[in-house]
Amino acid sequence: MTDFWTSPLGWTLGTVGAILLVAIGVLLAVAFLLLADRKIWAGVQMRKGPNVVGPFGLLQSFADFFKFVLKEVVVPAGADKAVFLLAPVLTVIVAFGAWAVIPFAPGWVISDLNVGILYVFAISSLGVYGIIMGGWASNSKYPFLGSLRSAAQMVSYEVSIGLVIINVILLAGTMNLTTIVTEQEGWIWNWFAFGGGEGTWPLILIMFPMAIIFFVSALAETNRPPFDLPEAESELVAGYQVEYSSTPYLLFMMGEYVNIVFMCAMISLLFFGGWNPGFDVALIGLPDWPQWLANLFYLLVFSVKIVFWFFMIAMVKAFVPRYRYDQLMRLGWKIFLPTSLVAVALVSGWRVATEAGLI
Repeated sequence: MTDFWTSPLGWTLGTVGAILLVAIGVLLAVAFLLLADRKIWAGVQMRKGPNVVGPFGLLQSFADFFKFVLKEVVVPAGADKAVFLLAPVLTVIVAFGAWAVIPFAPGWVISDLNVGILYVFAISSLGVYGIIMGGWASNSKYPFLGSLRSAAQMVSYEVSIGLVIINVILLAGTMNLTTIVTEQEGWIWNWFAFGGGEGTWPLILIMFPMAIIFFVSALAETNRPPFDLPEAESELVAGYQVEYSSTPYLLFMMGEYVNIVFMCAMISLLFFGGWNPGFDVALIGLPDWPQWLANLFYLLVFSVKIVFWFFMIAMVKAFVPRYRYDQLMRLGWKIFLPTSLVAVALVSGWRVATEAGLI
């Protein structure tokens, strides 16, 4: 049996199985987190939210899914039909593709690339093409303006996110996400948001603000409130997807929420220890557990962190008013970009001084 799984056929079946497992898990997570998003928003506004379909409304997302799938696909007469239908497919494929390098527990990753962060940059930067294609192919000025806004916004904040992640790479000495999480094992002060360990604890003054910048930039990157300018309904009706209905619209929304959950996973991996619980696991005898059981514990810890950051994103949506577009750009280019550049210089200087024995 061992020889079978190392053969080309066995490797292919194992990889396809892992991809399906991750894809289905992410889809189920998105379904329930979308419901949580609506319930949290409702709770802040002192109303019930979805509570009819299924117990406590738990099946609401699945009802919405079937509603979108069963509705008629309407394509505007003047639209470029091929590009119009390809845009949402590209968006959702790119959104799921980024999960290939996310480690859920030790050894539980589809592709453990040494350049995992570089892969994330490459894949996430392709997401803007789906939005541009959708806005242009609709043959209408409102979705086109929305797509231009989204492209400018995503490109602007990708720069800040990239510079923030460089600080993590400098501390960890690698672009492999599994190794980055391993470097943060142990107690909570070993997490990169808190400096990254006993020898680098003063870097908390730099890394914690970097975690905050990453969080805010993730909101802008995924077009979440208060940065949902591409979908500003008072100005652009509904943004780049205004001409979409039925399944294509569902794919756009699915891609957006998959990206949101992905950003929650990234901030957990890069700054808050990933699957590490923040204490010495030997205290609960975890090294003596069966490996699969220990990995389930690590997966639970990682999932709790993802849910926490999604809750934070939902709360921001609930009580932070929408920015004007000039405020959005000013924040990205005049505040986040210079701040993250200075942080890269300081962390680089710290590493050089440490290696030279000056600190």
